[in-house]
Amino acid sequence: MTGSGWWRWSNPAAKTMADPKPGNAASAKKAATGAYTPSSVSPNRRGQRSYTIRLWAIRHSRFFEWFYHRFARVFLLLHPLWKAIGYARVEAPVTFVERHVKGLLFDCRMCGQCVLSSTGMSCPMNCPKQLRNGPCGGVRANGNCEVEPDMPCVWVKAWEGSRNMAGGNAIMNVQKPVNQSLRETSSWLRVTAQAAEAREAAAAVSKDA
Repeated sequence: MTGSGWWRWSNPAAKTMADPKPGNAASAKKAATGAYTPSSVSPNRRGQRSYTIRLWAIRHSRFFEWFYHRFARVFLLLHPLWKAIGYARVEAPVTFVERHVKGLLFDCRMCGQCVLSSTGMSCPMNCPKQLRNGPCGGVRANGNCEVEPDMPCVWVKAWEGSRNMAGGNAIMNVQKPVNQSLRETSSWLRVTAQAAEAREAAAAVSKDA
């Protein structure tokens, strides 16, 4: 066996580089869709720009709370339009806009059951464990995630963001488990439809009384 051949077979890293496995590409692709991963932890990290904007949005949670309340009112005013066109028909274009806007600002994962207003504008779906009701027991002493050592715990940031909000105590509300069938659907439309239904029900009760 030649010198170079011996080096290849005695060095696992060199053998891996020389004989790449199909699974490596699949793992890389999967990692690229996961939570923000620092370069020191994984070769496939989420864009630093997205992560920086996410933290900026949390720091300005009070403004986004104010904006979201007004945005929700406008969307509710448009309920007759959505109803006339058909909620099913406007789902795709609204979802497209929602995905890009919330993806940029909050690194949104489009779970379809948005709770940003209850979590200090920190999306809990960015937690590697996707915990919806507070942090796990593995938060590091410096407040970072146990899975992603260089990433501040999503729930630590959620608490910080909630302290800036007028309705920050909503973080104490228990969230329902994620309904996976609602992924990639618009939470804007869902919340609007639910609010419109509640308003109509209240109006019907008042009329009967």
